[in-house]
Amino acid sequence: MKLIGTEKDRLLLHFGRREKDLFLHILRLYPRVPPAHYRVSKSGPADASSQQLLEEALVEQRNENQKQLSALLGQPQRWAEQHSGWRLTLGPGEPEWLLQVLNDIRVGSWLLLGSPDDQVQVVDDGNLLHAWAMEVAGAFEISLLKVLEKRL
Repeated sequence: MKLIGTEKDRLLLHFGRREKDLFLHILRLYPRVPPAHYRVSKSGPADASSQQLLEEALVEQRNENQKQLSALLGQPQRWAEQHSGWRLTLGPGEPEWLLQVLNDIRVGSWLLLGSPDDQVQVVDDGNLLHAWAMEVAGAFEISLLKVLEKRL
């Protein structure tokens, strides 16, 4: 992922052919953070009504993110084929939103791996997808952060 430029308030990104496929595949894994991970209070028991409000807000946020992802994945006009790959056009606020989605995929995969302190010691059929998703989502996060840094 590379910054091509900006048009008005839009960001233009370049993806190689395989990179685009990988990017779309990783986004389809959203959401990855298990709902039970979010608690109103980590230090003690939470008020049941507060916890229920949090869970309802999370469901609403995830649904909205799913709608935005469907729009990103399903709008061919966002993607323009070029001789060396693809150009993606992102509108205002979308780069930051994509960072949140990618972070959910990365952190959720890390949680599904058992929250290892260091590198995953054994990668096997049981955890390969989680390890792969964690690394790939992290790589796209870094690329997007570098693009945003160049834009400033």
